[in-house]
This record gives sequence, structure tokens and C-alpha cells, in this order.
Amino acid sequence: MSVGLPEPEFIDNPENRCPVILLLDTSGSMSGDPITELNEGVKIFQASIMEDQLAALRVEVAVITFDSEVKVIQDFITIDQFIPEKLTASGGTHLGEGIEKALDLLEERKATYKKNDIQYYRPWIFLITDGAPTDTWRNAAKKVREAEANGKLLLFAVGVQLADMETLREIAPVSCPPKLLNGLDFQSLFKWLSASVKTVSAGKIGEKKTIPSTSGWEQIIS
Repeated sequence: MSVGLPEPEFIDNPENRCPVILLLDTSGSMSGDPITELNEGVKIFQASIMEDQLAALRVEVAVITFDSEVKVIQDFITIDQFIPEKLTASGGTHLGEGIEKALDLLEERKATYKKNDIQYYRPWIFLITDGAPTDTWRNAAKKVREAEANGKLLLFAVGVQLADMETLREIAPVSCPPKLLNGLDFQSLFKWLSASVKTVSAGKIGEKKTIPSTSGWEQIIS
């Protein structure tokens, strides 16, 4: 590759990017209906954004799962190329490690954008968990709070069923406290997420509207 020439993905698609990380709990307690509904929700997220031609080019998604291991099962890719992988559930809940991995992945992607002169919207981390962390998490929480305070990211935290909401309140930014999902209504949750992401990605870099509204959040989450 010639020096200074953008990477192929940005030559083919030079649009601004809206990076979203789905940070998903796949621990053993998510077995059965929860993991089934979560899989359906991710599919709805992908399909909904694909309905918007501009968002399909701008929205990039990465998927990180955490149980007893933390895995990047999908590195950043535009939504038009994203094929959701079927998630399975087992093991513990390494939430702290999952958050650290998400933060590292975001920094790597932002460095790639800058290297290729690609503008990007404030990154999102969308965290879903149904339990209590089985690893250390306070350092990760501190990093999230600092990054959010400095305008480097937005984090939405969602608890499912018997999630440790007290811990999530210590992780999530004060400006956007965690919410408890109504039952297993992942479909409404991911429809809200896709609608919000589409709205943000339609704006111009730097506009206030590129920061998502929480409108509708209360209707789908208790």
C-alpha cells in the first residue's frame, strides 16, 4: 500500500463512522430463553439499521461477549456487512474484563479512523448483563466514568432479570444510570437502540443532535 493512501475499506466507503460496541453477557445464567431472545434482538438491530441507506454505511458494530472468557466475536464492521453470530451461554461473568476489552477496542478503532482521516461520532458501548461480576470491575468502572466525562464515549447499561443493579449503578455514567429490562423484551430494546443510532448517524459531526436522546428509554425499560 502506498504511503498516505487510505485503507481499502475507507476508499470504498469514506462516510463518517458511528461506532457501536455490543458488550453482551453470555454467562451460564443467560441460558435458555434469555440467550434466545438476545440473539433475536441482535438480528433486529442489524435489520433495522439496514433499512436506512446512510446509516448502513456509517454505523459500525463490534460484538464482545463475556462469560468466563472475554471474546471479540466481531471486530468493527459496517452494519451492511455484519452477520450476527449465534450466541451461546456458559460460565461466569467477567464483566470488568469485558469493559476493559471494549475500551481498548474503541481506542484501536479511533486510531484507525484518525490514520485514514475518517471523522467519527462519539462511540457507544451498549452493555447487557443479567448477573453480578465474577471478576474485579472497579478499575474498569473508573475508566468508563472518566472517558464519558471527557466526551470520549457513551455507555448504556441494561440489567436483565436478577442483574446486580447496584454494581451497574457504580459502572454506568451518572448522567445515564442503568435500567432494568422489562422481562426479556430484547426486541423493543434493540429497536430503540437502532432508531437512536440511525438518528445520530444522520447528523453532522459536532452537532448536538449527534448525542442520542434517551427518549423512549423509559417506555421499554423499567
